[in-house]
Amino acid sequence: MAKEIKPSEEQLAYATILDWGMKLGLVFIIITFVIYLFGILPPYIPIEDLPRYWKLNVHKYLEATGIQAGWAWLKLISKGEFLNFLSIAFLGALTIICYIRILPIFIKKKDIPYTILTLVQILILLLAASGFLKVGAH
Repeated sequence: MAKEIKPSEEQLAYATILDWGMKLGLVFIIITFVIYLFGILPPYIPIEDLPRYWKLNVHKYLEATGIQAGWAWLKLISKGEFLNFLSIAFLGALTIICYIRILPIFIKKKDIPYTILTLVQILILLLAASGFLKVGAH
């Protein structure tokens, strides 16, 4: 008979946060989309004007609309289409939240290699999300 493999404490903690976060993020996406769809918040770009921008690449789109790249969308959060970005940002940050959750478990277990790797991963993800690191042709 095969031995049953049980998940570790940190695996369960990570999976629990990821599961709840994914569900919360999905609900948030639906709510913010409904807000946009029903015009509860005014859009930055009127819906009837959108087809004019569909053919543009991202650089020309940003230039034509006056939207700045990066975290500048936070200044436009009161506009319907930009409210949706909050749920996407939350889902993007979920991995960082999961790592932060398991860090104390590794510390408690005195698991130095995984503690260091988890800390480095958190720092790299935060640095990447900050926009401070610029890679590629952006």
